[in-house]
Amino acid sequence: MDDISIMDCLKMVKCEIDKGWTGPNPDCKFGPCHYEGQDCTYCFCPFHPCGDEDLGEYIDTPNGKYWSCVYCHFIHRIPVCRFIASRITELRIREPDDPRLRGLLTEAKERFMVPGKAIMVLGATSDAGKSLITAALCRIISRKGYSVTPMKTQNMSLNSMIASDGSEVASIQMVQAKAARIRHPDRNVNPILIKPMGSGKTQTIVHGKIFGEFGVNEYYEDFIPSKGTEAVRESIRLQKDRYEYVVMEGAGSPAEINIYHRDIANMRAAEMADADCILVVNMKWGGAFAYALGTVELLADDDRKRVKGIIFNNMHGDASSLDSGIKEIESILGIPVLGVVPHLDLPMPAEDSMTMNRSEGKEGKINVIVLKLPKIANFTDLDPLYHENVHIKYTEDPRDLYDADVIIIPGTKDIKASVEWMRSSGMDVSVIAMKGKVPIVGICGGYQIMCASFSGTGAPCAGGLGLFDATVKWTGNEETKRQVKGKLALTGEDMKGYEAYSGCTETNAQPLFTLSFFKSPSVNEGSADVGEKLFGTYVHGLFDEPGFRRHILKMTGKYVPSGYSDVSYDKILDETLDKLADAVGSSIDMNAFNKMLEVCR
Repeated sequence: MDDISIMDCLKMVKCEIDKGWTGPNPDCKFGPCHYEGQDCTYCFCPFHPCGDEDLGEYIDTPNGKYWSCVYCHFIHRIPVCRFIASRITELRIREPDDPRLRGLLTEAKERFMVPGKAIMVLGATSDAGKSLITAALCRIISRKGYSVTPMKTQNMSLNSMIASDGSEVASIQMVQAKAARIRHPDRNVNPILIKPMGSGKTQTIVHGKIFGEFGVNEYYEDFIPSKGTEAVRESIRLQKDRYEYVVMEGAGSPAEINIYHRDIANMRAAEMADADCILVVNMKWGGAFAYALGTVELLADDDRKRVKGIIFNNMHGDASSLDSGIKEIESILGIPVLGVVPHLDLPMPAEDSMTMNRSEGKEGKINVIVLKLPKIANFTDLDPLYHENVHIKYTEDPRDLYDADVIIIPGTKDIKASVEWMRSSGMDVSVIAMKGKVPIVGICGGYQIMCASFSGTGAPCAGGLGLFDATVKWTGNEETKRQVKGKLALTGEDMKGYEAYSGCTETNAQPLFTLSFFKSPSVNEGSADVGEKLFGTYVHGLFDEPGFRRHILKMTGKYVPSGYSDVSYDKILDETLDKLADAVGSSIDMNAFNKMLEVCR
């Protein structure tokens, strides 16, 4: 921003200070800029740059650091604007550089940013739509100008991401954090992450770090009563202190009577957070009213009182056909039905393997074949490709590879089992046969599988496929978890993502990426053999930016740009989250929801 525009802004701030409170301006040709019903009194914020990290952050621009408050809606709440305008008048503040404005912001925050209201989204079954409803509610609350965070106390998933503090959390909680417009989500959005390891064991990650491996009995009898409950309680306290609203997502069903009093993912977490609960029922399964009735009836009396509303989700057809049933279920349970959300055909990230083949039946010029490895992990890396002119198929059949235009070897939690499976099934022969014919991309564990040999403490087996003349070494201690950004070494285009892996690869191949770190030299990452069309990397999210995505698809000779080919996946996802919030918001009783939020406080 140049000096002239800064002076213009200061003049506008002074003009708005002189006017006092003007309220919403529904006739503004640019509005609403933030959300329906916003207060437009301070279009030019009198506190900018406030430096308050609850409300904004400094970002890097070509002209240096700039204070960004693009997601701050605090100044656009009607009560906030009225209060600020009245205090400006009382204090006779006339200039935008008056130091008393900083104290006035503190006053307004203390009065209007009341932290700690928790809402929990429960599901009558797994796959009820809890994750999407949670994301939608986060965006809806954020649009009202409130600070909000998602939270899932316990999530079982092989899809994870790295938060800003280097913690490993479930991918879907990072998506929900984006819906909540949180700039730097941390470990508290998912204090416990469980990853199935096979043989009845799960790897348990607490506050983003590996804590141990447990069998079912060990987990519920030893871990949950001690470290598990402690971690959940701590994260709930921190989130309620930091945010005005905490939208919690349950796990599975809250009425699993075999583990009911040890289940810290549902009603015990709701109790710790003193959360009001919404029960979500998926219409897809049939018997929706029975699911709703049975779930509520199986809850203990005190827990049942927490359920303040029911949402029927994924409705195909005319929702009015449920009217009589809704009246009866409301009468029986004494709990209002907040609404019926229709089936939404939105390309949201997949949380589990049940939704892998989302492009089944979809026509696409480019055939992307993904190896369905044992303990496949982080397949959300492929989500950006669903917006391109491609057909994605996960396969265990080696014959499918001969029809591929692109082959992807994804991440896995079990390198040894994956290599053994590939060799026993003949998948290794098929992959090697496609070398030099189509692009082959290995991601994290998939990259290691492409390498020739393994060595060191903890090496899972002798080696991989030998596509790269490279060695992966384990010392037993190293573990890399971090967000990264840099350039695609082949073209110089921007990239960003995250790493979560153990081991290190020694290779003489051309690097795929160059990573840049604050006040540190750039480092080479990954391997690329353009002639043989081989690409390997530890970076997850490698397709999020358009550069690498476009580069690989162009190598097929069948590339036809889509409307999203030059767009970052962050922007695509943000647009999708807006559509999700619009659809859910228009389907539920917002007056009843606002009452649950206690927004009149």
